[in-house]
Amino acid sequence: QVQLVESGGGLVQAGGSLRLSCAASGRTFSSFVMGWFRQAPGKEREFVAAISRSGGSTYSSDSVKGRSTISRDNARNTVYLQMNSLKPEDTAVYYCAAATVHTVIPAAYDYWGQGTQVTVSS
Repeated sequence: QVQLVESGGGLVQAGGSLRLSCAASGRTFSSFVMGWFRQAPGKEREFVAAISRSGGSTYSSDSVKGRSTISRDNARNTVYLQMNSLKPEDTAVYYCAAATVHTVIPAAYDYWGQGTQVTVSS
């Protein structure tokens, strides 16, 4: 089993930056593809970014491309999402998740964190 705990969310003004962290425990962290998703109230969970097991390959959604960077430190069992130039539409609960394949499909992710709230004010 894998336990995932997100942190780093909060309130930030438009144009500001946040770095979200996801700490993993349990099974070997480096064996999983890691992804970030977000969900706003009343909306479906949305893919944000994913990173391969060794960190050599990443993919980001068009909505955050150029503003967000996903990274991982396997020695620390942690994945990060650096978000810059934040917009009000980035407001959501952000979740990290672990999968066995590199994918944007939420159903393919086997483990999920509890989420951390990101609120971007105008």
